[in-house]
Amino acid sequence: MSVAGTEGDGGTLRLIYTYGTLKKGFPNHPLLEDLIGTKDAVFMGSCETRERYPLVCGLYGVPYLIHLPGSGHHIKGELYGVTRRGLTQLDELEGVRMRHYERRPIRVAMEGSAEEAEAEAYFAHRSYGEGLWKKRGEAGMKEYGSENALDYVKSEQRTKDKSLVEELFEFVGSVPAGVGD
Repeated sequence: MSVAGTEGDGGTLRLIYTYGTLKKGFPNHPLLEDLIGTKDAVFMGSCETRERYPLVCGLYGVPYLIHLPGSGHHIKGELYGVTRRGLTQLDELEGVRMRHYERRPIRVAMEGSAEEAEAEAYFAHRSYGEGLWKKRGEAGMKEYGSENALDYVKSEQRTKDKSLVEELFEFVGSVPAGVGD
């Protein structure tokens, strides 16, 4: 299966690398299943990051890939081709507008082949990502697995007094101006 120049019913698909709760069998994968059902996503295969990155769990067991290339591990994940409409739904889940995650380029190697792909991944927002890595003792994992998912708390079951982003800034020890805007 070629990952370059992927076409879907709605035109060119954006390649999205998933490493946490969006993977098959994890709490947020039903969104991708729905997108696959409406032809707004297609599973491309298992893969691993070409560069090493930190992967840690933050508050509520939420996994975060941190944009510090060269630190951490080669992270195992999954690659999906997603339409523009599907990407909008993923951005909403990942809280891109509220600066929870940000989509950034990433290079992945497909499992079982020499094929590589340029994709995008949801990284911890740059405003707190490095602080989270330091708070976690600069120790990360190679893969978000089922044992990690046991600690995951769905958004509707979390505290309502603050946004997760506000809680993250408090957790890492700094709250920049404009948080919660």
